[in-house]
Amino acid sequence: TANAILADLNGASWVVASVITRERKRNAAPPFITSKLQQTARFPVKKTMMIAQQLYEGGIEIPGLTGGLITYMRTDSVRVADEAIVAVREHVQTRFGAEYLPEAPNFYRSKADAQDAHEAIRPTSLQHDPETVKPYLTLDQYSLYRLIWNRFVASQMNPATFDETTVDVAAGEYVFRVKGTVPKFAGWMATYGLTPGQPEPKENEDAVARESTAERGRDEEESTSGVLPPLAEGDRLELQLLRPEQKFTPPPPRFSEATLVRELEENGIGRPSTYASIIAVLQDRDYVNKLEGRFKPTALGVIITDLLTKSFDDIIDVEYTRSLEDDLDRIEQGKTDYVKTLADFYRKFKKDLTKAGKEMENYKEGIDIGEACDKCGSPMRKRVGKFGPFIACSAYPECTNTREVEEQQPESESGEEEIEPCENCGKPMAMKRGRFGQFLACTGYPECKTTRKLIATKQGGLRAAKPDQVLEEKCPRCGSSLVIKQGRFGEFTPCTNYPQCKYVKHKTTGVKCPVDGDKGGEVVERKSKRGKIFFGCSNYPDCDFVLWNRPIMEPCPKCAATFLVEKTTKKHGRQLLCNNEDCDYARSEALPETAA
Repeated sequence: TANAILADLNGASWVVASVITRERKRNAAPPFITSKLQQTARFPVKKTMMIAQQLYEGGIEIPGLTGGLITYMRTDSVRVADEAIVAVREHVQTRFGAEYLPEAPNFYRSKADAQDAHEAIRPTSLQHDPETVKPYLTLDQYSLYRLIWNRFVASQMNPATFDETTVDVAAGEYVFRVKGTVPKFAGWMATYGLTPGQPEPKENEDAVARESTAERGRDEEESTSGVLPPLAEGDRLELQLLRPEQKFTPPPPRFSEATLVRELEENGIGRPSTYASIIAVLQDRDYVNKLEGRFKPTALGVIITDLLTKSFDDIIDVEYTRSLEDDLDRIEQGKTDYVKTLADFYRKFKKDLTKAGKEMENYKEGIDIGEACDKCGSPMRKRVGKFGPFIACSAYPECTNTREVEEQQPESESGEEEIEPCENCGKPMAMKRGRFGQFLACTGYPECKTTRKLIATKQGGLRAAKPDQVLEEKCPRCGSSLVIKQGRFGEFTPCTNYPQCKYVKHKTTGVKCPVDGDKGGEVVERKSKRGKIFFGCSNYPDCDFVLWNRPIMEPCPKCAATFLVEKTTKKHGRQLLCNNEDCDYARSEALPETAA
């Protein structure tokens, strides 16, 4: 059991079993193709392509520039023109020095099915570096151009090198492993101002999050950032802290635009010119909603997918779609006849279409559910509206009787389904759907009009928000009562007079604001638009003091600053630090114990 293992480890001798150091190299990535640019830019795909189009078209007035700043932005090839390679190698030698320049140019291989009609996305001239043209660009244009510039220059530089040390520590029958890196030569990472010990620029973090759980778990267990202390085989170590943690395999995250492009590319679906339009169609037709940067299928999207996969399963198939993309490429190259390709497709499609005409459920006319209308006796039918499926009388518009389709009830805190009682009349709450999505409504409507929000859980389900709790405490601005509400980022305490009064009470840390404390300012907890917690003065916007680490009401023993800040990292655990830039006081603190 976990407790038995902890007991063994607490009583064991900790000895360094092995220390292995080997040199590692990290090669630069090839210059951008369309899909990689879309994944890396951290803009919506449509916006990335719009900005790239502006950089390509040449409508930007820059002294000495006669065309665009970048080459054509719809490409799947990493090929680079010979004259561009000569120019970038000269730039590397001049800007960074001979040791950063490889003896021969770096060449990269395009994927097997690349069309290779255009070379990689790169600057058209190395004379127009990002800082020189920055005054003539918008912030978004500058950011994207700098990204393209750095990637292209780095692609023709030597690898970054570092020493990687792996230490195995034996504690009885158990072995713990830790890795550390020491930078040796920055190589291409100098373009980004990084060293080999720092994380390299990579595709959108969401894409990285879709790596296999096994790989992520292994990396978390074995690696640590930074330099390890000098250790030798046989050294005895003293146990400072043993922190048990229980980890669960999380479900794969929903697709963002970047990870969806990556998935399309890896499965051979679409081409550089179509990735943005594919995503646009999904959104324009209301097949998906975008919530906090992630795509979630709508009720309409789910129904459409179910209907198509049942009737057109051999066409709505990744392998078939990939092969059809290849056929289209061969038609473009003159290697196959388009009439034959169309005939093969239509033969398959016509058969499926005939089958669908006989078997596919017709939501437009409505699906008979075998029930009679309790108002007029006509058959009730299942239909699909803007907000999903619903049950309606077939005698519409003479009879307007409708009701919601019974759906899964929200989860309780334990993860089980539970029926929420109305806090006002005690009748059961039922799932409803409106223009802003699903919500709970009292079944006693119209006598009782109580409604409640539904909040998404980490497991992908829904749970009911807690009922509003009106407090005796009054709003300092208008005198109305304050109320505890539950929003998308947790509980908050606004005024009941909203929207006339927009006061929100923030959780105080008990620490006086170092800037505006004389005027009653306290450091309070706030949340950014994305839900990240930070700390600022209660007198905002008159005072813009801000902290990202939680302040602790304890004076610094070294410089007498009025408070410390709490910071927790994987490497150092929980630390209390002085917030004074001229003071280096720091001490480690044990984290709260976690149940094994």
